[in-house]
Amino acid sequence: MALCTPIEGVRSVGPAALAVLMSVFGSVPCACAEDTLAFDEIAPHVYAHAGAVALPSSENRGDTSNFGFVVGDEAVAVIDAGGSLPVAREALAAIRRVTDKPVRYLILTHMHPDHVFGSRIFKDAGATIVGSAALGDALAARSDTYLASYRDQLGPALVEGVELLPPDRSVDGSLTLDLGHRALRLQTWPTAHTNTDLTVLDTTSGTLFAGDLVFLEHLPVIDGSLTGWLKDIESLKALPAARVVPGHGPSVAPFPAALEPEARYLETLKRDLDADIDAGLRLENAAASAAASEAANWQLFDAYNPRNATAAYAELEWQ
Repeated sequence: MALCTPIEGVRSVGPAALAVLMSVFGSVPCACAEDTLAFDEIAPHVYAHAGAVALPSSENRGDTSNFGFVVGDEAVAVIDAGGSLPVAREALAAIRRVTDKPVRYLILTHMHPDHVFGSRIFKDAGATIVGSAALGDALAARSDTYLASYRDQLGPALVEGVELLPPDRSVDGSLTLDLGHRALRLQTWPTAHTNTDLTVLDTTSGTLFAGDLVFLEHLPVIDGSLTGWLKDIESLKALPAARVVPGHGPSVAPFPAALEPEARYLETLKRDLDADIDAGLRLENAAASAAASEAANWQLFDAYNPRNATAAYAELEWQ
């Protein structure tokens, strides 16, 4: 269900309560607030927001990635921070319409701006920032580039005040966080989408927040390793999850079936580039044609496939 603003102080409701309200009122007695992002309750006490499948712009305010939150008996964990401070503020407002429990953690799944630019909002709300052990150095190294790039894409006003905050608590391998009778299992991964990838598994509901290790609809983007990503996909399949919040695309999808489209694309890209390299095709020619058979299956294909092919060509050429 989508998260609404209940009237007269009534909180947002789960599916069972929704059925009761529908039987009494014939409709849900609430009005969605214009200044609050829509979050779907994808499992009991687990909420996810689907960002636009689009390039970041002033029109979408950088709201181009998925993120969400989990509510335990004692506290809340937010997974990723959104792509701008206004987006993060609206997400925090949405949380407050569900619960007044403290936001104990902000867990960042990787370093990209569309997932971290709203971090300051949750830090100021009292959250401890948690991320991969490689995240702090990665953000420091790319800070100037990310800020300049988003200033061009979103406009200066939406970048004003953004800070790329390092983790207060780092993960190298696995870590379990307790929200009060609600355990979140965090796991870092060998370089794939990036070298800072981290997933979050809500063990109570079997919901996996995969960050950009899972793409749907939006073409996967390689900022790490093509071969590493294919290996990680095989390991991801073993996780005990029933559903996944992908980094981009719908707010939730069945797991592990959600891995199949990106695995097909990445395997196609590798197969085409291996053949081009064996044939002695130059980089610019290979990048123009690799994985062309996948173009109809993805949004933003023309924006990202040439750079994926360029990065993967350089990786595969040396293997």
